[in-house]
Amino acid sequence: MINNNFILRGITPSDYPSLMQWRNDPRIRSYMYTQHIITTEEHQSWVKKITTDDSYHPLILEFNNKLLGFVNIHQTARGGIADWGFYISPDAPKGTGSKLGKQALDYAFNKLDLHKICGQALDFNEASKRFHKRFGFKKEGILEQHHFDGQKYHNVISFGLLAHDYRLIINNEI
Repeated sequence: MINNNFILRGITPSDYPSLMQWRNDPRIRSYMYTQHIITTEEHQSWVKKITTDDSYHPLILEFNNKLLGFVNIHQTARGGIADWGFYISPDAPKGTGSKLGKQALDYAFNKLDLHKICGQALDFNEASKRFHKRFGFKKEGILEQHHFDGQKYHNVISFGLLAHDYRLIINNEI
């Protein structure tokens, strides 16, 4: 899928080292449920899971052959319901997250024909909360003290976006 010279494509084995490097960067890791440094074995196990199970759709955003971001769309329920998770390269230029979000949602709703995308953000992740709202996600709930980071409990904010609502937003270019 191409949009303004940005390409969203399936991941390949050559992407795996970059994904592990990004995921272990403290600027990414600090906003994840699993905040320890991921080992090679853990990374390989995760890659095997998301690349062999058809309910996962792991995608890379690139520009001029430079990897910039990752999104995983995981179909979790019948009827086209999916969760998504994403992160961008720590050195990606400003605006990359928006490009990734737009292309990933287009892919989810137009190519996969999903009905709903669900997302979650740790309560202290202001950037992720703003990101979801910018794309039309509705705050659907708060899971109180749902994540323990080893030192304290954090609320988890749940978001949802229906295909119908996304198409209205895109058509109105809000």
